[in-house]
Amino acid sequence: MYLMLRILKSIGPAIIVTAVVLGPGSILTSSKVGASLGVGALPVVAGSAILMIAMVALAARLGVVYENSLCTELSNRLGRPVSVLIGGVLFTLVALFQSSNNIALIGGLEPMLGDGTLGDEGRTGILIAVNLLIIFCLYSFRNLYGFIEQIMKVLVGIMILAFLANLVVVFSVPRSYVPVESEGSREWLPLLAMIGTTFSVAGAFYHAYLVKQKGWGMADIQKGVADTVVSISILGLLTAVILLTAWRTFYGHPSSIALSSVGDVARQLEPLFGSFAKGIFCIGILAGATSSFLVNAIIGGTVMSDAVGKGSNLSDATPRHLTTLALMVGMAVAISSLLKEGSVVHLITFAQALTVLGIPVLALALLYLATRPELSGERKVPRWILTVATIGFLVSCVLAWLTASKVYEKIAYVNGDFSILVG
Repeated sequence: MYLMLRILKSIGPAIIVTAVVLGPGSILTSSKVGASLGVGALPVVAGSAILMIAMVALAARLGVVYENSLCTELSNRLGRPVSVLIGGVLFTLVALFQSSNNIALIGGLEPMLGDGTLGDEGRTGILIAVNLLIIFCLYSFRNLYGFIEQIMKVLVGIMILAFLANLVVVFSVPRSYVPVESEGSREWLPLLAMIGTTFSVAGAFYHAYLVKQKGWGMADIQKGVADTVVSISILGLLTAVILLTAWRTFYGHPSSIALSSVGDVARQLEPLFGSFAKGIFCIGILAGATSSFLVNAIIGGTVMSDAVGKGSNLSDATPRHLTTLALMVGMAVAISSLLKEGSVVHLITFAQALTVLGIPVLALALLYLATRPELSGERKVPRWILTVATIGFLVSCVLAWLTASKVYEKIAYVNGDFSILVG
């Protein structure tokens, strides 16, 4: 019990990264991977989690050892254009994540109200109202960090209990069908999307800013390692649990379930919650979307503000203004995509997969700062972190190339429209 209390006490900034990364997009893409690829994808989850631990630990270390924030340090060494490039890449990734949050919000509401009842005007109105509410909260509250950290701990705890309980029940109920191997049902873009959400260098990059907001110094380095290992292990565990649940429920199903809607994915909760499965799953999607709405946008707004030399503290005006811009861009992309009347799950998967494209740039920036000659003695980054983070950078390059290839294959013009938007 004492050890458990110490572990819980050690959880800090990294749990915010975990909660933001494990949003509705992660839940849906992990479900699709489990349904199409099965348990063969588990080593990918484990590998992604290990790479994420190294990247987050590296970012935490940099947040402690450097006097200035990351983009300010990059600007001082390489010039303002480089820091603006880094900030722009991260801002773009955040906007893509934000669009999936918006789409997931609609995807969680519609099955509860009856599919298709909202219509284009209803969808647009809801997204505008929610984003305006989030913007109001952004400008109304000044000290957000402590509140966000505590809320994220509670939300992650609820997710752990719910998904673990459901996994136990799913495996205790015999399958009602004989699994059928079907190579045609295997989709690789969701796998890339799942890797991009588990191994989120954007989240790791922002972790250095969270460490500074927490006020950690050299004396807290070991605490930071414990925080990272525990929090990111939770991320990997929950991703694996969701994947296993979907595998047990959907993999090899003779009807070749497409999982084209949130309602389809919600069926994985039926063993535990019966006829209430769809509603409970949709509430979970809504909670995931709303909990990451503000924090995800803050990542883009804060780093972009720092990149252009306007500060990284949310008490300043520029970070809040750019956070608002991230919210608006994400909402606009989501509304435009939803008007195409495509599959909600396909839209979210596509947005999540595109985030992989910017990972190499952010990973390279972290490695550059980690290998400066002035980092010596106790400020020097441990070799194991640098080694695994370097492997992560190389993996991210391969992922970016594979994702670009898959997206290129998916995108084609059909009567002037992108076929990706219709699955």
